[in-house]
Amino acid sequence: MRKPATRRQAVELSAEQEALAQRIMERVKGKLDDELLDMVRSLVSCPAEEIFGPGEFELRDRLNKVAATLVEESVNERAKKGVPR
Repeated sequence: MRKPATRRQAVELSAEQEALAQRIMERVKGKLDDELLDMVRSLVSCPAEEIFGPGEFELRDRLNKVAATLVEESVNERAKKGVPR
């Protein structure tokens, strides 16, 4: 099993995998851009004493939803192209 990529380590993909990654990115980009901007706005408007605690937990919940969207889109796109899961 391959380890998840970290920010410092680039993942090398085949041409087919890169094309799949680009298709998924195009499908989710607008939705995720709006959600990420909304999350940043929420943090900026959050009182300093709530950033750690309520603000942090809300952000984590929302990031989990973003990750779920990415997983869902990946599965859907692979299913369309007949790529094994």
